[in-house]
Amino acid sequence: MLVKKLLLQLDTDPMPSSFDAVVAYDGGADQLVSYANTTPANVESIVHGAIFTRGEKQKKNTAIFIGGSNLTQGESLFDAVQKIFFANFRVSVMLDSSGGNTTASAVVALITSLGNIGGKKAVVLAGTGPVGQRAGMLLAEEGAAVVLTSRRYERAQAACQNMAARFGVSLTPMQAADLESTQTALENAHIVVAAGPAGVELLPEEVWRQHPSLEILADVNTVPPLGVGGLEMRDKGGDRFGKKCFGGLGIGSLKMKVHRAAIAKLFEANDQVFDAEAIYALAKKIGTTVKQ
Repeated sequence: MLVKKLLLQLDTDPMPSSFDAVVAYDGGADQLVSYANTTPANVESIVHGAIFTRGEKQKKNTAIFIGGSNLTQGESLFDAVQKIFFANFRVSVMLDSSGGNTTASAVVALITSLGNIGGKKAVVLAGTGPVGQRAGMLLAEEGAAVVLTSRRYERAQAACQNMAARFGVSLTPMQAADLESTQTALENAHIVVAAGPAGVELLPEEVWRQHPSLEILADVNTVPPLGVGGLEMRDKGGDRFGKKCFGGLGIGSLKMKVHRAAIAKLFEANDQVFDAEAIYALAKKIGTTVKQ
């Protein structure tokens, strides 16, 4: 009997992500079963259905993908699912709330493809969302001194505390609510990652083009106006005013490869766990050839 690769899409939002559904099939799932409004309180029966229905040799053909727009909810659901597993009654599971893990992994893999970032100052603008938090954590694990900003200091502080508790990294929270406070955050910075909402410019071109220490700029936004003024969506490591630049589509091409590859990996064994660090390792393994 041919056993199909079945992916359970557990989404914390009222409507499961169509983006995640498309990539699930492109990544190798034969069948997708989607659940909306999934929480730690209602997930147990779904997980039991996943772990008790197939024999030991076939469990690898069932996997769980956790998505949604809220990273905190996604993390709670991700943890709850794993607590239900026991012995070999488990399936592989992946967390990618709002594409945060796959996008952040692509961003940092591209940045580090340019050289060692140990000891450099990296600023994540509007970093309290899924991409910003995970990018900040990965940059810190690569040895950078990371500043994570928000329009409200309290939100930046909460995000930094979350990453410290979950991954043991130290990030510095700062407020960047206007041009002056953004410039303060960028003092002596070498790397900038713009991780804000679509269509919001966080860093005007006139601020960064003559900046004396900036070396690398990355912007995940693909909706005009872009997060970093003067960048192009297709930038993929090219030089602008002496800085290496990555735009949303340049980052997105690697992000999609990583996302599809991670889905495929879920079906290789029944005990794999893909959070930011595992997905980042995959991103680096895929390769990051930069076109100058």
